[in-house]
Amino acid sequence: MTISKFPKNPVVGIGTLLMRDSDVLLIKRANEPEKGMWAIPGGHLELGERILDAAKREFYEETGIDTSPLGVINVDEIITKKTGNSILFHYVLITVLMKDNGNEPKAGSDALEAKFFNINDIIQRDNISVSTKGLIYKIINNKVNLSNPIPVNTTSPI
Repeated sequence: MTISKFPKNPVVGIGTLLMRDSDVLLIKRANEPEKGMWAIPGGHLELGERILDAAKREFYEETGIDTSPLGVINVDEIITKKTGNSILFHYVLITVLMKDNGNEPKAGSDALEAKFFNINDIIQRDNISVSTKGLIYKIINNKVNLSNPIPVNTTSPI
């Protein structure tokens, strides 16, 4: 019997977006997937962790900035298939808008670097993660509402 190294269920990923004027804070990924590529800060939602708490934690771990999440601005999914159409992995990506408190980023545990990029330059670069490029494309084309993030309700007390 072969044991799969891939999850049997979708994995929830939390991405964070901090904008300063027309600049977007990105981190250079220290680990796979897409090691060495620039991406919005983020990581996995842990069991029992609230979405906004995960956003705050991941953002701080990767940028060194302690700030507040404002709400959800985007949801995407990535489904990668192997030959024969079986699922290799399935990620559900929830993006949370972060408050800009004016602090400067410092690369953290899962990041090689952290810095701001002009939003219009990101689309032209080859070293940007696929999911980040997709998000930025949606923002540029007004498909993401940055002025009215969606609050997240937890229906069971933790």
